[in-house]
Amino acid sequence: MKYLVKKLITLIITLLLVSCAAFIAFQVIPGDSVTLALGTDFTEEAAEQMREELGLNRSIPARFADWMAGAVRGDFGTSSQYKQPVSQLIADRLPVTIWLAVLSMLMITVISVPLGILAAKSSGGILDRMITLITQITMAIPPFFLGIILTLVCGILLSWFTPGKYVAPDKDFSAFLHYMIFPAMAVSIPKIAMVVKFLRGSVLRQLSLDYVRTARSKGNKESAVLVRHVLKNALIPVVTFLAMVTADVLAGSIIIEQVFNLPGLGRLLVVSISNRDFAVVQAIILYIAFVVVLINFLVDLLYRWLDPRVE
Repeated sequence: MKYLVKKLITLIITLLLVSCAAFIAFQVIPGDSVTLALGTDFTEEAAEQMREELGLNRSIPARFADWMAGAVRGDFGTSSQYKQPVSQLIADRLPVTIWLAVLSMLMITVISVPLGILAAKSSGGILDRMITLITQITMAIPPFFLGIILTLVCGILLSWFTPGKYVAPDKDFSAFLHYMIFPAMAVSIPKIAMVVKFLRGSVLRQLSLDYVRTARSKGNKESAVLVRHVLKNALIPVVTFLAMVTADVLAGSIIIEQVFNLPGLGRLLVVSISNRDFAVVQAIILYIAFVVVLINFLVDLLYRWLDPRVE
């Protein structure tokens, strides 16, 4: 219980510090979101009226206190660019990012874990060398370049999907999933190679320990030793990397969303930064910080389940 309380306090303090730093940074960044939102043909009266509506003419401490109070309630203010509540903008785009993360992590887990175990089991053999060669090649390909290749090959040459023609899930869910498979592949393929490399090395380290020799001496088959004894201990460094990947995708795969024209959080963040829409940017930064801290918190709990000796 004390461990959970400490972690929750750390989570809250981290979010407060990130919120404060982001809010202060946006006060000193050059650029006026009001004039950008109004366009070139604006009057000073209209700008002042919009600043009054958005509360931008108040002091910085007062604005920060109001923003934090609203953030606790889920109210992040109004977008100066879209003229909509920020919480509604995020809620509309969050499902796309979540689906991308779910599909990517599903591909990574289902493919990388068996390949990593297979590579370690056949260490030094032809199969291990083939897997190592493929992972080395795919690991070196950036996700955005892989997305372009998938668009060219699968979209233009093979016509498996129409590049840029995103289908909303509420219109056609099956078409939505079909389209989302390709950006998920662009995200997951390099990560699969990394997880295979991590897992192979971790399994080989575990296979050299004494408890594996004891398990074998009791008559356990090699597959049973790998699955029941080795895999659980070998997963600890892999879980760390998977947590980083999950946080990265949930925070919004900015480049991938641009390549495949996905209306997710990453694309919204880029557009909001270019338009100086600070209310949206602050909310997304707070969301990213929350996701990173929460996943690290869950990973710490998973560590203790995988190995109770971990403090």
